[in-house]
Amino acid sequence: MAGTGQLGLWGLHCCTWRVWGPWARLSGARGLAGPARGLSPLDTHVPRDLLLFRHERARFFRLLGLFCTGQFTFWAYLAHFAFSELRPAGRPAASARLAPTLPGGASINPTSNKWRYGFTVSCLTVGSLIVAAGFVYSRRSVWQVVLRQGGRDVTLSTYYPFGLSSSFTVPLRQVSCMAHRSEVPAMIPLKVKGRPFYFLLDKQGQVYNPQLFDLTVGAYRKL
Repeated sequence: MAGTGQLGLWGLHCCTWRVWGPWARLSGARGLAGPARGLSPLDTHVPRDLLLFRHERARFFRLLGLFCTGQFTFWAYLAHFAFSELRPAGRPAASARLAPTLPGGASINPTSNKWRYGFTVSCLTVGSLIVAAGFVYSRRSVWQVVLRQGGRDVTLSTYYPFGLSSSFTVPLRQVSCMAHRSEVPAMIPLKVKGRPFYFLLDKQGQVYNPQLFDLTVGAYRKL
């Protein structure tokens, strides 16, 4: 009787494993679809698009666009003033005071053509550099990272000045993280093959599924 009872329990255990074993494996595979469920730490072949990073800063970049516009207007006005007002004076009188000189012997004459053109070009250069810096910073500030279905491509969304945004998709093998997110104080630098400058992810943003982020976008690759 004891042998018959043990045989019955063994048969029940086998039937239970046959029913629930495959279902448990299937449920685990379905768990890869959402960042809230347990992802396998080594499996990056996701069954659908997954959000890895998000940090919306549209208001900041709208203000940045206004700041760049104001700065360029200011420096352009100074350039116009220098070009139109700092004109050479007529022939100086014999009793006129000599213009002050620098230690190297160069004279300081704001109404000369040298100072006029130099000041005009300097003002235009400063205004243009401010606009260029604001534009490049906006284009390299990433506000959203999406891992595409299959885990082979990634979509990066960046800003334009005035809060506008655009996205582009590249193969994951062409993206390299130059420093681990735990090693940088403020920005996570990403290098995309074929594109100048680094793409920046603000650490104040939210990283969804940190393990998958570190294995995909946050991994270092030799480009």
